[in-house]
Amino acid sequence: MLYSRRSFLNAFFIAALGAPTAGCMTQRGWFNPTTSVDAANLSPAPASIVAGDMIAKLSEHVGMGTGTIFLETDNSEFGLAIESSLRGWGYAVAEADQKPTEDTVIPLAYTVGSDAGQIFVRITTPTVELARTYQATAEGAAPTSPVSVLTRTA
Repeated sequence: MLYSRRSFLNAFFIAALGAPTAGCMTQRGWFNPTTSVDAANLSPAPASIVAGDMIAKLSEHVGMGTGTIFLETDNSEFGLAIESSLRGWGYAVAEADQKPTEDTVIPLAYTVGSDAGQIFVRITTPTVELARTYQATAEGAAPTSPVSVLTRTA
């Protein structure tokens, strides 16, 4: 049976789209980021607003007292704001120079990007990933989308 050119191209594009995610599997089967990046270089006001909002949403999925947060940070304004917000919400946060080895460690990483006044934020832990967009405003930032939640099982 001969395959049409269209079938071949469809298969090729599906393979091409899936190939970049093939390297994202770990022993546990999930993508586990090892660094955080604030590519948007947020200033203190929007960084604080966005971090506060995202940690409030994170608290709905990862309860306080369930472990020590190990924050993978890039030492940006957003990194400082998210650490401050985590502590403000009552989370135990490991210091930057320590790597907790206990079973209750919760690695957390973030990615912040921007384009045309929109701020894109993603916070990732082994059990949940949150994403949301914000609009830069004179006061800092305001959400422009609902929170996207991806939950994972261990």
